[in-house]
Amino acid sequence: MGDPPASPFNVHASVVALDPGRGVLIRGASGAGKSALALRLMAYGAHLVADDRVDLSVEDGALIARAPAAIAGRIEARGVGILNAEALERARIILCVDLDRIETDRLPTCRKDSLLGVELPLVLRVQHDHFDVAILQWLKGGRWA
Repeated sequence: MGDPPASPFNVHASVVALDPGRGVLIRGASGAGKSALALRLMAYGAHLVADDRVDLSVEDGALIARAPAAIAGRIEARGVGILNAEALERARIILCVDLDRIETDRLPTCRKDSLLGVELPLVLRVQHDHFDVAILQWLKGGRWA
């Protein structure tokens, strides 16, 4: 059964997921493109979990994301407004993306990050048009080596 979920830890980030078991936490400063990346992933079939603020908790050793009630089912599109979206209630985070740091290696080592004691793969921003679809494919199939 595991331990009951602890009080959520609220972070400035966005989360989208293919399903409740495969989500990505997108971090970055205000204006870094968290919502834009989330919207692109949603256009390819991912589901919104939370935009701008995310409640994180650890359940049975997994990092779980939820939207705070006040913003559930909403995502900001700069210059357009706040949009409604069908959203998943929760998702297990299997990947972190950091938009504040630029990846300079063509084939980077497997970076890691730890949130609330859960170690996760970490991808830095890539300055190429394939970034969004590469993140989508990671969620679908993971990374080889």
